[in-house]
Amino acid sequence: MGAWRALRLAFLLGSLLVLLLIIVYWGDVGGFQELKHKSVQPAGCAQIPTGSLPLPASTDRTQAGPPVAVYATTPAASEDIPGAGQKQKEQEGETAGDREQKARKQRVVDVCSGKDSVDFPGRTRAFEQIPIRELDHLIVDDTHQIIYCYVPKVACTNWKRVMVVLSQSLISPSTGKPYTDPEAVPADLVHNSSLHLTFAKFWRRYGSLSRHLMALKLQHYTKFLFVRDPFVRLISAFRNKFGRPNEDFYRHFGSVMLRRYGNVSEGLAVMAAEAFAAGIKPTFHQFISYLLDPETEKENIFNEHWRQVYRLCHPCQVKYDFIGRLETLDTDSEHLLKLLNVDRLLRFPLGARNRTKASWEGEWFSQIPVSQRRELYKLYEPDFELFGYPKPDSVFHR
Repeated sequence: MGAWRALRLAFLLGSLLVLLLIIVYWGDVGGFQELKHKSVQPAGCAQIPTGSLPLPASTDRTQAGPPVAVYATTPAASEDIPGAGQKQKEQEGETAGDREQKARKQRVVDVCSGKDSVDFPGRTRAFEQIPIRELDHLIVDDTHQIIYCYVPKVACTNWKRVMVVLSQSLISPSTGKPYTDPEAVPADLVHNSSLHLTFAKFWRRYGSLSRHLMALKLQHYTKFLFVRDPFVRLISAFRNKFGRPNEDFYRHFGSVMLRRYGNVSEGLAVMAAEAFAAGIKPTFHQFISYLLDPETEKENIFNEHWRQVYRLCHPCQVKYDFIGRLETLDTDSEHLLKLLNVDRLLRFPLGARNRTKASWEGEWFSQIPVSQRRELYKLYEPDFELFGYPKPDSVFHR
């Protein structure tokens, strides 16, 4: 009799535990069945006083404000979210921007299916086969049901600012409240990884439910990324990280380039500032040689600033609803904010436009041997093909 009572008690406790897990789990998924449409007017945000640092807001998503409806463009999202993707089409019909998005997304589908005869590592693997550590660029905003894959040197600072405002993850020291104006968010703080919930953090937060939650969010959330001409992005990365003293990048990469390809060993300065003052700094040719060196890949996966987009954002596994380009940043940003139904909440920061232009490719690559240019193109060919950038013939034949 005592064993029977113990069994009944264990069953009751187990049932309560399962019920509790379901409640917690469903709260994290976000309640897909009922989305309430509510417009929120943004408040003003004062400029940050010099020297003051904002304090991170709570990362508990259950404390976030009321959800703002998102209109996803995938068929699955349209079926589960009433009216998804229809608002703009009902008002204006299909626009040139809509047609351009269809073309961009179809091109990704074609390349990933092998129609263009371009193969690359990971093209055919399933999303579940991607290591968790490689999902660190997929930022999730549960409040507005958005997933953004950030690509360094492609307006990612400003898009991270937008994500910080939407997720309310950073407190303004002047107001004591979350930032509401992306332009007021300090640029040097938005790259703090603790501010953003990424898929790479799911295992620590959700354990064995991680992959299931990722799949649900990928199906129902609106997913976007911004891309750029791959070679121009490389030039921009070099100018930003090696064109002026940067202690971290000099120590980890610049000094290696100088030793391997610059015949500099004796008297190599430890500090970037000292080396640059002495005229000892990496050249673009040394940077390209570093990227093409097989030893580089063995030692460490490419740094995110020059890692290929297909390795950062996995476009063959993640069906992106919106693919923006830096070359059409203004119009694409306006289009995307309307798609996300947050255009009344904020504006995309104007910011300083990047000065690296595609027309500079010839000038920068004139010092690179044709054989290395061709090798470099093969390294980044998947990005050229996936996102519709023309093969830079002028670079090969100058």
